[in-house]
Amino acid sequence: MLTPQEMEDFRRELQARKVQILSNLESVQDKLTMMQNQEPKDEGDFAALAIETEIDGRIIEQQRAELNEIEIALGKIDAGTYGVCEMCEEPIGKERLKVKNFARYCISCREINEREQQL
Repeated sequence: MLTPQEMEDFRRELQARKVQILSNLESVQDKLTMMQNQEPKDEGDFAALAIETEIDGRIIEQQRAELNEIEIALGKIDAGTYGVCEMCEEPIGKERLKVKNFARYCISCREINEREQQL
């Protein structure tokens, strides 16, 4: 299990990442707004704007998903369940949490979950 200090360290990391993502989302949203106000001069400009809008849209989608996972992890810290696998209820390894601090599953259960999602 995690010590209170480790929990606080993970909380700080998660909160810092949350701030970074919120800043990223604001920046990308501002960029999309600016692009919507541009008038493409030719088909090349239109294609470039369309591709850039598509890429930015996917970035926003990924960042929002990560933000949701961070919110869940912060809620688990508050509830005292952070670092516990949602499937088997065993501790998630510290090394896994260091790599993915919002992990919801231990390695074994993550693999099972991913296989089930592919079906």
